[in-house]
Amino acid sequence: MSRSLSVIVPAYNERENIEILYNETYEVLSKIKRSKIISDFEIIIVNDGSTDGTDEIIKKLCKRKGSKLVGISLRKNFGQTAALKAGIDAARGDLIVTMDADLQNDPADIPRLIGKLKEGYDVVSGWRAKRKDPLGKRMASKIINLLRKKMIGDEPHDYGGSLKIYERECLKDLELFGELHRYVTGYLFIKGYKIGEIKVNHRPRKFGKTKYKFNRAINGLLDLFFLKFWASFSHRPLHFFGRLGIYQWALAVIIVIEQIIKAIYIKKLELGPLLALASMLVITGLITIIFGFLFEVTSREYYKDKKIYNVREIIRSK
Repeated sequence: MSRSLSVIVPAYNERENIEILYNETYEVLSKIKRSKIISDFEIIIVNDGSTDGTDEIIKKLCKRKGSKLVGISLRKNFGQTAALKAGIDAARGDLIVTMDADLQNDPADIPRLIGKLKEGYDVVSGWRAKRKDPLGKRMASKIINLLRKKMIGDEPHDYGGSLKIYERECLKDLELFGELHRYVTGYLFIKGYKIGEIKVNHRPRKFGKTKYKFNRAINGLLDLFFLKFWASFSHRPLHFFGRLGIYQWALAVIIVIEQIIKAIYIKKLELGPLLALASMLVITGLITIIFGFLFEVTSREYYKDKKIYNVREIIRSK
């Protein structure tokens, strides 16, 4: 049975690209609807506080006869993560595709994403095997992807690309904040969803300016560290902070033992910087453990009405 599809496109100052993207996407989706691959579709463009007239283009497209466009305008530029979440919350499709508004993602790859999803995956990510981006941007992405593989343990080559397709159920309880849009797939992998990947076409940007800056790479790295922490310790933060505190105490004990042995040899115990460091480690270790208890209490309150597991299906005997 064919299902409905929502395409979500966050857009910030993409006036020159929006109409071209809408026309390309509408044509592709109309074709696969006629082929009964999907039952219906909608294209959701989230205007993330643009100042170049992007909102006017969206309004014009919405007035077209037979338009399948849903236009959402945010009050200000909240960032790509917030714009993506606004689109997800508004989407009505059984399947959800996300893509960029800069024309670098090719809507013609959407049927292939759907085909791969039907092989039993919950998410299929587009791999930009031949990226048409500046060298600096490609290198930063490679480093982040390498770190992500080491920290999370997943296999896909490219999480930075926006062109992906999701089963709707994957996103229903998704919590997005900061700049975690780039790690949605990693977050879902941690929750146990099955992730697939296909190579997709990546086109050079023709109009407008890239929104990528070096500080976004730094933000992405920090978000990756947070994702790892949240995945490993969000429901047991005391294990994380408790270990840090105990490690500090262990180091303090080693320093004290070293100083005692030294005092035995020189027959004098000197109250120098090392003993001061040991005292400080005892205090900071205690504070760290106290923080762990506080976060543990907060975490338990947060998870009080939430499940800490994810069920694929339940089979009952008849």
